[in-house]
Amino acid sequence: MHSLTIAWHMVRRTLGRKRGWIVYLLVPCVVVTLTVFLMGQTTAASILVSYVNEDEGPAGQYLISELERSGQYVLKQSVTESTLKEELIENKSTVGVYIPEGFSDALLEGQWSTVKVYEISTSEASVMIRMTADSAATRLSGTAALIRETSGPSVNPMMALEEVIGQSAQNRVDTQVTDLNLYARPGLSNVTGFTLMFMMTLISSVVSMIMDDRRQRTLSRMYTAPVRAYQIALGNFLGSLVVGSLQVVIVLVLSRYVLRYDYGIPLLLHFLILMAFMLVSLGVASTVAGLIRNGQNAAMINSMIVTPTCMLGGCFWPLAIMPDFMQKIANFIPQKWAIEAVETAATGGTLSDIGLPLAVLGLMAVILLAVGSVVLRPSESGAGHGA
Repeated sequence: MHSLTIAWHMVRRTLGRKRGWIVYLLVPCVVVTLTVFLMGQTTAASILVSYVNEDEGPAGQYLISELERSGQYVLKQSVTESTLKEELIENKSTVGVYIPEGFSDALLEGQWSTVKVYEISTSEASVMIRMTADSAATRLSGTAALIRETSGPSVNPMMALEEVIGQSAQNRVDTQVTDLNLYARPGLSNVTGFTLMFMMTLISSVVSMIMDDRRQRTLSRMYTAPVRAYQIALGNFLGSLVVGSLQVVIVLVLSRYVLRYDYGIPLLLHFLILMAFMLVSLGVASTVAGLIRNGQNAAMINSMIVTPTCMLGGCFWPLAIMPDFMQKIANFIPQKWAIEAVETAATGGTLSDIGLPLAVLGLMAVILLAVGSVVLRPSESGAGHGA
């Protein structure tokens, strides 16, 4: 009962004021909403593909028409290959396609000419474009081989290839695009990352309240009262867990049922992943609160822990673009494992498939909560004053 009383008072102190509702519930919902609108609503049709076609024959144009016919991409012509690469680096396009000069001539001569597909990071769009280019090049190579074998010396191979391509364009079979669920939808890691970042801000709230209790000798009086140490730690834990659970539920309900954002994950499995991360966050909060003795340092927690770990954990950008040593450091960051679990579940993974990320998060939570319950004690001066 003592733990429940402490937990209830912590919930009242956190959400009992207008500022608490704004900082811990309203602001996260607004930011996640903006993230969904800016990054999470990306569809295949909004994927911008830059291309350079230096081929003067019909084969290059046929390949471009195949990409246009799919209706999945927005094509934009670039001037040169170097310009195409610059657009990718500056994030002005998602994928780049380069058709080399003499592409049609090489096919007619029996040589295999490669169509280059440039990408900053592997995605479902880049894989599909590469498959489309390879498939079109294979068909064109077979057609060119047939023209070489059947046409006489008086037949212009280039004109014959153009005629065959023209005929095939008039009798095409319509196709239907099927989402094979091979990759997580675009923007999912960003939406998840910002959600995790605001869950981590509970560290600041918990540390601030505990530091206030220590400075005002409230924590010392609690330890001199007939209340066991584990009951105090459990009360702080339960109170923070209720606030964090409320934040998770509101964010999930808002993004799923109000904004209609499709995570591709069952609701209960998604909630389980976020709650596992919440346990780690509470472990970090209790550990930091026990280690910090100077109340003036509490305001530095957000900049010292939340922001760096979110950067290293892949909340703002893919881990693949970071150096190798930073990717190794990310294995010790809980955000990395939470995002990995969400992305695995979004590609059709079950509870057993995300067992490793959940196990890592659970181990982190147990260790940090155990350390936090041990070091969460009043300062010596506070204890003496309270006695």
